[in-house]
Amino acid sequence: MESPSPPATETDARLVANVIGQLALGLLAMTICLPSMSSWSAEFGASQALVQATFGGYVATYGVMQLVYGAVSDRVGRKPVLLVGIALAAVASFLAALAPNLPVLVAARALQGAGCAAGMVIGRALVQDLFVGAERTRVMAFVGMTMGLCPPLAMLVGGQLHVRLGWQANFVLIGLLAIALFVISWRGLPDRRASAATALAANSGLVAGYLRLARHRAYVLHVAILAMASATFYTFLGGAPIVLAGYGVTPELVGLYVMTPPVAYVFGNVLTARLLRAGRGDRLLMTIGHGCTLAGLMAVLGLGMGGVHTALALALPMLLVGVGHGLLLPPTLAGTVGLVPALAGSAAAVAGLMQQVVGALGGFVVGLVSLEGPINLAVLMLAWAVCGAIAQALLVRLPSRAPR
Repeated sequence: MESPSPPATETDARLVANVIGQLALGLLAMTICLPSMSSWSAEFGASQALVQATFGGYVATYGVMQLVYGAVSDRVGRKPVLLVGIALAAVASFLAALAPNLPVLVAARALQGAGCAAGMVIGRALVQDLFVGAERTRVMAFVGMTMGLCPPLAMLVGGQLHVRLGWQANFVLIGLLAIALFVISWRGLPDRRASAATALAANSGLVAGYLRLARHRAYVLHVAILAMASATFYTFLGGAPIVLAGYGVTPELVGLYVMTPPVAYVFGNVLTARLLRAGRGDRLLMTIGHGCTLAGLMAVLGLGMGGVHTALALALPMLLVGVGHGLLLPPTLAGTVGLVPALAGSAAAVAGLMQQVVGALGGFVVGLVSLEGPINLAVLMLAWAVCGAIAQALLVRLPSRAPR
């Protein structure tokens, strides 16, 4: 049984880097091979639908397995579960690099997603376990910066490796990173779990923890805010390339405009850390974040209705949305894992899964409307953002620290 250790009150740079590494692995593995996917159909002689299954299989197991890892880690501890997941990710990555055909690659990718899911959910839970108060939210801001930068950087590295060494090199790199993270985690992470987890786990099953979270209004509202923010961003990712193409933006330049929210998101995370040092509370930051988000989306809608149909009229207001999400998400993430510390793993699992599910729904719905201009896209994003703002308004009416 793991022995508890007190949460850190000051940021330990090595510990923060370790936790962020766990969260980054899954995002890197998810996106580093995307530039290679266009060549797999011809290389393996398979349909494009089967090629897409390599991504879909990863995302499916990456989401579902978070529920398993979260609940199990609340019962037996974070570190052993994390190490099992990282080891699984390493093995799966090397299997993918050696895949002789596409069905094997699909299976290896699904196994890779199942392993990498441990880092995402347990990394968030460790932030709750190892840090307290404003320090926890500041660490979540660092996490937000990483999550904003990882996908585009992974795609850039993945494209270069594909051209120079072949698509297999991307999976070899992930496998080596997983091995390095395994060693670093084994030696650098403390052996501990939430202090109340032992008693809770002894008297309840895996499902009981999730039912307890479902009855916690503040937790449900935090998860709703996260999910609506994800849906807003995924709607933009799904619709912006189509709108930009209508403005004559060529494929090689689309990424420059689509990158505006992630870049601004990193700036918003930096601003969050500074405001926390100045003594600003989490719920105030969340409120300001929603205000910036709604203002940016209203600007997109207003410019579109005013006949300003240019790429910059879409991209520039999205800078404000990115800053808003950078202010909104760190305190919201900290809230999801901090409300019921004994169930931090389960809480992080549900939050991560709902972000992906509702985010994917946002990306799907955008394909059901006409995108000849920015108006419909702006309306859809506003709808998601308003739902998030309503959840925020309901949260404000609750006590700042709801009963556990």
